[in-house]
Amino acid sequence: MSRFRFYFLSVFLDALFASAALTAAFVLRFLGHIPARNLHAFLVMAPFVTIIYLLSGWIYGLYEPENIDTPWGVSSSAFKAVTLAVLLSVAVAFLGGTATTAFPRWTFPLAWAFSLVLAIGWRLLFLRFGHIRWPEQRTLVIGDSALAAEVARYLEERRKWGWTLAGILPAPKLEALHERVAADEINRIIIADPAGRREFIEQLILSDEQRLTVDVVPELYEIFIGHTDTILGDIPLMRIASSGRRRYQRAIKRLFDLLLSALFLIVASPLLLIATVAILIDDGRPVIYCQERVGRGERPFKIIKFRTMRRNAEQLSGPVLATEDDPRITRSGRILRKYRIDEILQLVNVLKGEMSFIGPRPERPVFVAEYLMSIAGYRERFHIKPGVTGLAQVNGGYATTPERKLKYDLMYLYHQSFMMDVQIIIETAKVVLTGRGAQ
Repeated sequence: MSRFRFYFLSVFLDALFASAALTAAFVLRFLGHIPARNLHAFLVMAPFVTIIYLLSGWIYGLYEPENIDTPWGVSSSAFKAVTLAVLLSVAVAFLGGTATTAFPRWTFPLAWAFSLVLAIGWRLLFLRFGHIRWPEQRTLVIGDSALAAEVARYLEERRKWGWTLAGILPAPKLEALHERVAADEINRIIIADPAGRREFIEQLILSDEQRLTVDVVPELYEIFIGHTDTILGDIPLMRIASSGRRRYQRAIKRLFDLLLSALFLIVASPLLLIATVAILIDDGRPVIYCQERVGRGERPFKIIKFRTMRRNAEQLSGPVLATEDDPRITRSGRILRKYRIDEILQLVNVLKGEMSFIGPRPERPVFVAEYLMSIAGYRERFHIKPGVTGLAQVNGGYATTPERKLKYDLMYLYHQSFMMDVQIIIETAKVVLTGRGAQ
């Protein structure tokens, strides 16, 4: 069983057993003869109690298999979680007023006993007969300090959770490190003493030969400007590069893309009609413009946009980037670009799975080839899907330099989160409404 399936199973069973325990305690309290007034109070309380049980389980680490890998660990954590859940449920029943007044208080001790047996019981059975398939993390520690040795010791203690210590390298050269990574199939590197290794770390992350998860043991400066991602024993680790999002995170982002894109297309349909009419009146057909762009994994695809330049705009000049006051842009196109209306049709690319709602902007193959040769680390941006909007778009404009855009792209790639996505959407709305940063 994968770790994600363990999470799902744990939440599902805890929700099921919490509801079953409360129902059994309630029925037992009335010996099967339940007055309508008390039944109404039960129906009000049951959803809250289930949520409280799950929250308590999360607080005490019942959904982190590393914390409950022994019978004592299971029993102790489950006892604390169930006890907290019952106390919080009593508080909800007390504060619920007339809606929960008829809920019998003696139901809670019975529910506590039933829940404790069920919560501990299924986990003990899982410890005995179940198995979690941990993702293997073949880890190389870089450093020559006592801290590096301590990191290595903690890794050895966590072998049963998929950690494998591949070795310790004091001060490797980058080429030698790549050879070691390939030979030992290493997928994670921990830099124990990053002070003085900034240039090495940058070269390691920006090199294109391997896709690694890279962590550092942060100094105070790194803690001031970042956040801790993992605790190894009692040593904090800060992730500065990752091999990618987990499968469930990608699935959630894809669902987010589908729902948001469909909603935006429906809401913006009157605006799309107005844009179509404006282009036809200003410069005639065609209205829609398809252009080859480079997506995730450097795979080409056709992006869909409203046409904002004159027909055959690049016939004489060849492929060139847009500039301020570009004479090739039509009158309607200037307005569409200012408010990013020309980008809305790319939501169709999102629905097709070629793009994401948020990510690096896709570039044309001719420019990608140029940037790969001239800009260090440019290939990194192709590890995720391109986006309709992104950090570079809400912080810059059409004419922002590729080097500066890459910095924003890497910021998003390495630190993307749900809250960051929400912030980008809000900032995108501001750009659309004000026309800020447009050409």
